[in-house]
Parts: sequence; structure tokens; C-alpha cells
Amino acid sequence: MDFLTKAVLPFFRYRLKQIESHVMCADAVQQRQLSNLIESARNTEWGKKYDYKSIRTYETFQQRIPIQQYDDIKPYVERMLQGEQGLICPTAVKWFAKSSGTTNDKSKFLPVSKEILWKCHYKGGFDAVALYLGNNPSSNFFSRKGLILGGSHKPVALNQHAHCGDLSAVLLQQLNPLVNLMRVPPKRIILMDEWESKIKAIVDYTWNKDVNSISGVPSWMLVLIKAILERTGAETLSDVWPNLEVFFHGGISFSPYRAQYKALIPSEKMHYVETYNASEGFFGIQGDLSDPAMLLTLDYGIFYEFIPMSEIEKENPTVIPLEDVQTDTNYALIITTCGGLWRYMIGDTIRFTSRNPYKFIITGRTKHFINAFGEELMVDNADKGLARACELTGAKVKEYTAAPLFMLNAGHGRHQWFIEFEHAPESLDEFTKILDDTLQKLNSDYEAKRYRGMSLLSPEIIQAREGVFYEWLKEKGKLGGQHKIPRLSNQRTYIEELLELNK
Repeated sequence: MDFLTKAVLPFFRYRLKQIESHVMCADAVQQRQLSNLIESARNTEWGKKYDYKSIRTYETFQQRIPIQQYDDIKPYVERMLQGEQGLICPTAVKWFAKSSGTTNDKSKFLPVSKEILWKCHYKGGFDAVALYLGNNPSSNFFSRKGLILGGSHKPVALNQHAHCGDLSAVLLQQLNPLVNLMRVPPKRIILMDEWESKIKAIVDYTWNKDVNSISGVPSWMLVLIKAILERTGAETLSDVWPNLEVFFHGGISFSPYRAQYKALIPSEKMHYVETYNASEGFFGIQGDLSDPAMLLTLDYGIFYEFIPMSEIEKENPTVIPLEDVQTDTNYALIITTCGGLWRYMIGDTIRFTSRNPYKFIITGRTKHFINAFGEELMVDNADKGLARACELTGAKVKEYTAAPLFMLNAGHGRHQWFIEFEHAPESLDEFTKILDDTLQKLNSDYEAKRYRGMSLLSPEIIQAREGVFYEWLKEKGKLGGQHKIPRLSNQRTYIEELLELNK
């Protein structure tokens, strides 16, 4: 361990002890978060509307405040964008994270209060490093440079009252100057909004720097890595950055990309840490490098609730607090935050793998699954199925999407997969069979519908030409680190557009 990392390590160790202590009293920590949030917002317009002064229990809070989606809070946000304050959070909000979900054209502007910035997002970044150093005590983390690959909406002034950008841009814009000394490239490059020009500028500036940590979305980081290899003529990123030791990744599942990263960064000292940092808040960090599940962040000014996915379509679904969750059940995530979101459905689904401590994996999106035939296929199933097929065939998947195909013979259908391979399997039929078999092992509902092909026939895989997903995103103006391919859909809109472009 280098001198600088050793010098700052006590600060991180102190925080690790706090995190460990919270594991022992997680439910009490969560109740304290809720009490603090209600108390702080009692004099806001929202707090007065729902009479926060009289709320004493979680049960009252649950009964009084309805579940919210973006359209429900949008009128408040629009007023905040025009400079009104004290509406849904107590402090003035000047920054908004611009988010468009996956690839639809609708932009959302999510308030970034000082509280959510410092108590949540920056705290999450600090804790991610703390947990990593706790797992890797020989690290030289602070002796070299870190590269953060953000999104493509640079910070801009919407008017005299409000500024916006994607979350990564907002965070980078307001980072402590001391942190910027440890980061490459400079702010003027990382905040460029034209994606292809930014990638070139990042490559030109960083290819000869001593980088030992990278952060970003796996799919877009691959674009940068390949551009660096093309610029340098190197075979692997370890040849370019021999001291590279960790990739903090999030945004999409890492499973389909793991083999590509292992090939491009063959160093034995390389580590991968998943984080769950969305525009709405920082919710999870991988605390054990041998376990892909993430620790739920408990003391970030966030109170969590959950809706079982089996009830998501109901008019009045069951909503439960953290203490009532069970393992191996898919839940829609509901959050109440110090950023002014109250019982807000973020749109992601998770599944707990442990209750002590509370650890979970992201399984998909509330709107991104396939249930056309009662199979309830989630993104987590799809990622694991593809990873297994790749492992057994030597293939590497670059991007994919899937949708139902209603057929043909009455009462029958199948899943149609559109896959762009980095390295295609020798036999697409074998790849398809392994994927199908693995999905049946992972998902009993899928297995039941596949039984003798009674309602669901064997999946069909259509191989995409190289670059078609990139072209699709470019056509939509969606290039950049925070835009994602919709993996699964009950509708055929995305896959039909891609098939047309693939001709």
C-alpha cells in the first residue's frame, strides 16, 4: 500500500465500522431515516398537504401518502424549475438530474438537493471506496489516477433558476477540487456532450496516463477501452494501464460483459465492484468481491419500501417496509428521499439474497420483462442465461434485446432474441438450446410454459450485424454513458425498429 492510501485509510476504516454497526440494527436505522425525512419536510407544501406534523408512525405515513410516479410529481418539478422553493423538499434546489429512463423520448428532471448530493450520492462514492479498500488492503488506490466515464448531457442552465445535466455531469460539476486532482481527464473533456468527440478527447488525454481505477456503465466503458486499444495498438488494457486494479460499474448487469472484460484486462489484480447509483439516489454497493449481491445503503437519507412483483398490476398492491421483505422474491423498489421524492416508484426491480445483512441484486425494470404467456421472464434471468450460453460455447455478447413473437399456430408463441455478438458461437442452434435450458432451470414459470411447447416454443435468435445497436441509439440521440438498451419488452416496438435497421 502506498503512503497516501495508508494515510487516509483511518477515515475509511471509521466509516466501515459504522456500516457494520448498521447491519445489526438495520430496521431501526430505516425508521430513523423516515422520522427525519418527515420532520424535515413538515413545513413544505407537500408536508402541509399531507399534514406531516401529525404523522407519528409508518402505518400512518403509508396510509396517507399514495405511491408516486414521475407524472405525479411532475407539476411540482415544473414549478421548481421556475424557481419556486419549499415544495417537496425543505432546501432550495438549483440542480436537476436529467434522465430519460432507457430510450424513450420523454425526459425527466429529478431534483438534486444539497442533501441528496452530499448525504447520498457523494457518501455512496466514499463508501464504495471504503468497502473496496476493506476487501483489498494492499491497494494503491490513491497513488494514481481514476477515470470516471459519465453520460452525455453536460450541465446547462435551463433558466436563471435551474441547471440540469445527467447525474454524472451534475456530480462531476460539483466535486471537491481535491478529488479532481486525482481524476482524469479534466472537467472540460469529461463534461463534453457530443459523445463521439468526447470519447476521442478522453482517449487522446488518458492513454498515456497512469490510471488504476475506472468507473462507468460496462457497455459504454467497452467503447472507450476499444478506442484506447485502437489508439495505442495494444492487445489488452493491462498493457496500456499496467496498474489498473478496479472497475466500479453500474447501470446495467455486468454478467453479459464479464468475459469480454476478462479478455481485455487479463491482470490477476483486477477487481470489479458493482454500485447502484441512479438519478434518484445511491442504493447499493457490492461489499464482498466474491458475492455479486450488493449491500443496501441504509443511512443515506432514504427510506425503502417494496411491492411484490406478483402484485404490481393490482390497483391497490401490498406495500411492505424493509423488515418484511423475503429472499428470492422480486420486488418493485419504492423510495422516499431527502431529495424530495415521496413513496416514489423508481421503476427497478430487485431480489434480496440475504436479510442479515440486507443484500440484493437488481433483477430488471418494472416495465422491462416478458410475460406474454405467463412466463414472467426478468432481465436477471436473461443475463444469467446468456452468460451460461457464452461460457459453454465461447461466445461473447455485445448487446441484446428480446420480445415475444405471437404466432403462427393458435395459442403458440416464442421469444425472439436480437443479439449482437462480439464473438459469435460456432453453432447458433447450440447457443439457443443452452439459453433455453438455462432459462428453464432459472425460472419455473418459463419452464412450465415451455413444457412440450404447449404455449411457448423454443426461442429464436436473430444475429445482429456489427454496430446496429450503436446506430439505433445514435439515431435517437441517445449515445452516452447513461443510456441503456431495453433488454426485455412485452411489446415489439424496440425489436421491430432494430430488425428494420438491421436489413
